[in-house]
Amino acid sequence: MAINLQKGQRENIDAPKFTIGLGWDTNSSSTGSAFDLDASIFILNDQKKLISDENFVFYNNLVSPDGAVEHTGDNLTGDGDGDDEQIKIDLTKADAKVNEICVVVTIHDAESRRQNFGQVRNSFIRIFDAVTNEVILKYELEEDFSIETAVEFGRIYKREGKWKFEAVGVGMKGGLQDYLNKYQ
Repeated sequence: MAINLQKGQRENIDAPKFTIGLGWDTNSSSTGSAFDLDASIFILNDQKKLISDENFVFYNNLVSPDGAVEHTGDNLTGDGDGDDEQIKIDLTKADAKVNEICVVVTIHDAESRRQNFGQVRNSFIRIFDAVTNEVILKYELEEDFSIETAVEFGRIYKREGKWKFEAVGVGMKGGLQDYLNKYQ
């Protein structure tokens, strides 16, 4: 049975292999432009810094060097129900330097399209067993991010040899470059 998390809540992840599903709905009529939301993964060391540039996994770099993180590809529209983008995780392949995996969603060209997360609804992150499709954890973002153009949905981190998930739900006015600056 899935555990529904609240912002800031943490929970153990007892499965070494799982998929992260991210979903959202947009109101494109409010800006006249289609939305393109992008999921990105920052694989960090114990100093909260990218292990290497290749450990930034996104639509132009789909697999981490150790093979532990695989982005299944960019969904340009977000149309339809269910997950809009997915990330496959295999913690058994994770490099020994990996201490944290941050999951961020940004709005592509948000400034020029005059878009923000206030125009996005039904946002969620879920972790599920890819074999059984059983949902392990789910976090639905309920905040109204009226000026934010990027949101850290959650993070997977190692504590005392065990992997945990934290429902973060923190927005930022900025984009991918701002997160790269934060984690480099």
